[in-house]
Amino acid sequence: MIRFLLILLSAILLAPTDVFAAPGVDALTVTTNPDGTQDYTMTLQVLAIMTALSLLPAFVMMMTSFTRIIIVLSILRQAIGLQQSPSNQILIGVSLFLSMFIMAPVFEQINENALQPYLNEEMTSIEAYEQAKIPMRAFMLSQTRVKDLETFVQLGDMVGEFDDPSEVPMNVLIPAFVTSELKTAFQIGFMLFIPFLILDLVVASILMAMGMMMLSPMIVSLPFKLMLFVLVDGWNLIFGTLATSFGLG
Repeated sequence: MIRFLLILLSAILLAPTDVFAAPGVDALTVTTNPDGTQDYTMTLQVLAIMTALSLLPAFVMMMTSFTRIIIVLSILRQAIGLQQSPSNQILIGVSLFLSMFIMAPVFEQINENALQPYLNEEMTSIEAYEQAKIPMRAFMLSQTRVKDLETFVQLGDMVGEFDDPSEVPMNVLIPAFVTSELKTAFQIGFMLFIPFLILDLVVASILMAMGMMMLSPMIVSLPFKLMLFVLVDGWNLIFGTLATSFGLG
């Protein structure tokens, strides 16, 4: 094996330079448009798209409704007292499809104003990117608190540079949006926890009054919490509340 590698290396080193001088595909070609903008070769665009796909999960979680939904569902599972049911895969799947439902109007605008014109070669990639940012920015601004925006503007030492929240750049808007989503998710989770906590306290008081202190209240209250959740049509209420919190309905 070592001898074979040595022979192969020698053949490469001793090969004539004409072998490596064969024409190929340019790795980078920049074309300047009349308006001053620049377009890149399709080879580089494909490379950029493949690189962006590796960041797609982060975009889905941080720039859409996914964060709020998955946190609320996780808190709900803990409030009921279930450790592994529904499983993480089911919660992620439900959160993903519910996020697609909530974000459908935004995605439709991106498809109509940016993706389809770009695929039809009616605009450049830079123009498509700028058009795609408009509905995403509008969605994130509608869900972001002014206080969170002010916090990151101050952290970025940009105080006084913006007259309107719509002028805030994406590198400030995205962390502010994530912070607002976390706060909203915990507020909804707190409201979900209260009825189950009250039921736990009632069961614990009854067991203590009966002298059954060795029996865990969690075990006794679990079927009652499940029954309560089913009787009030809990899943419908949770999904409806989450959708309404984003302005749907």
